[in-house]
Amino acid sequence: MNEPLLEVQALHYDYGDDADGGPPALDDISLSVARAEFVVVVGPSGSGKTTLLRCLAGLQLPTRGDVRLHGTPITDVPDELAIVFQDYGRSLFPWMTVRQNVEMPLRHRGLPAAERRDRIDGALDEVGLGGRGGRFPWQLSGGMQQRVAIARAIAYRPEILLMDEPFGSVDAQTRADLQDQLLDVWRAHDSTIVMVTHDIDESVYLADRVVVLSRPPTRVAAEIPVDLPRPRDQIETRASARFVALRSEVARLVKRPQPSA
Repeated sequence: MNEPLLEVQALHYDYGDDADGGPPALDDISLSVARAEFVVVVGPSGSGKTTLLRCLAGLQLPTRGDVRLHGTPITDVPDELAIVFQDYGRSLFPWMTVRQNVEMPLRHRGLPAAERRDRIDGALDEVGLGGRGGRFPWQLSGGMQQRVAIARAIAYRPEILLMDEPFGSVDAQTRADLQDQLLDVWRAHDSTIVMVTHDIDESVYLADRVVVLSRPPTRVAAEIPVDLPRPRDQIETRASARFVALRSEVARLVKRPQPSA
């Protein structure tokens, strides 16, 4: 693996003071992500997947341990990072057009108008929304709204893109289309992506490596390299014996009971 872009070192996260005697949300999590790698995090319900992603983003600070980008501890949301959430309805501004939604973080960066325009046009074309920049989010389907959120992230051109269940609120066919679109964007921009999902098939289909979290107290149960050839295909890849074997391996790890301490 290449030199790590993102490193998590002995990360521990507690909610409150654990006065109820419950386990910590995250307990001694360590992992690294290389530049241009696609890593997907899965785990049982309640294992702290979203909490981990929020710590990676600098939205929550760990109780102990740290998260480092380029070797520097993250103490706030880094400028080099973008996030796509599951709830696209809350991440888009309904009173802004599609173009204005995509442009907002570019204005924050102080980019010239011509560069903003080029980035917006390119990002919208990449996610299949060319020509729809003048519409408002409420005029689009759920899948199209999530494409706007992805376009906003890729127009920003982050070094690392974090995604929290980004396709969890769309139908199965739209989900498959968005998965393939995301892989196209990832290849085109040589992006680094860390994504959380509850969908085991999705994790294997997308990832270079699947990180499996245990039941609380949450640790990294396993890291599974995904050696499926790229580019991947929704029918051929999922029908392959290797896909089925990897999916079964990840599923067993997610579903197995936590061993006694």
